[in-house]
Amino acid sequence: MAAYNLQSAPLVPLKYIALFGTGAFIMRSAGCTINDMWDRNLDKAVERTKIRPLAKGDLTWNQAFGFLALQLSAGLCVLLQLNWYSIVLGAASLPLVTLYPFMKRITYWPQAVLGLTFNWGTMLGWAAVASAVNWAVCLPLYAGGVCWTLVYDTVYAHQDKKDDVKVDIKSTALLFGDRTVPILSALSASSMSLVSFAGYLNGQGLPFYAGVGLATLQLARVLRKTEWDDRASCWKGFVQCGWVGIWIWAGASLDYALSIGGLL
Repeated sequence: MAAYNLQSAPLVPLKYIALFGTGAFIMRSAGCTINDMWDRNLDKAVERTKIRPLAKGDLTWNQAFGFLALQLSAGLCVLLQLNWYSIVLGAASLPLVTLYPFMKRITYWPQAVLGLTFNWGTMLGWAAVASAVNWAVCLPLYAGGVCWTLVYDTVYAHQDKKDDVKVDIKSTALLFGDRTVPILSALSASSMSLVSFAGYLNGQGLPFYAGVGLATLQLARVLRKTEWDDRASCWKGFVQCGWVGIWIWAGASLDYALSIGGLL
């Protein structure tokens, strides 16, 4: 969206797609390592997670810490490819990355903290391209991403709700309970509305909104078909939520390509 706004040459978004794709893979995996380190004892009591290497005893805490250090070093190498504004902005997200695994112990809203963490890239990506953040566009985009995360991670959390109660792990799945569908429907509507509003403020064209429309249909499909007490169904719904991001990205990419090509 930043490249669309600035009408940047095609190599600019391609460069940052590669950098951010690599960085996201590394930092998401680092987040998983941190989560598994902090939760190694809790994971032993949850059916789905008791086979994880730390919980099972295949890896030691020190080995995991060493691997985490390598992951964070690799992530820093990616971050240092960006401008200084982006480096500072990216480093500012580290407290959220570190704190997230503890949230399930103290609040029923760990999914909200995950959303604040995962969607930091909406601001970081813009800063990388433009050397500053367009807050008018990025804030509603960020908020829309947080709502989307609340949806898909609540679907994910429904897999473990029975085990979570036994070990006092909190989640929005437990908080929402029988109200999950109406609440996630409201969050889905909020997410797509906020993303659309960000697109409007950025002057996006019809392909962008077509992507948002397909993403909206996908969310509705997931909420309609998911069986909330069936672990396999919840996993399938969680995976299918990924298509929401794919459709929005496809719409934004087509919008940019047509604009650069002078077809819009």
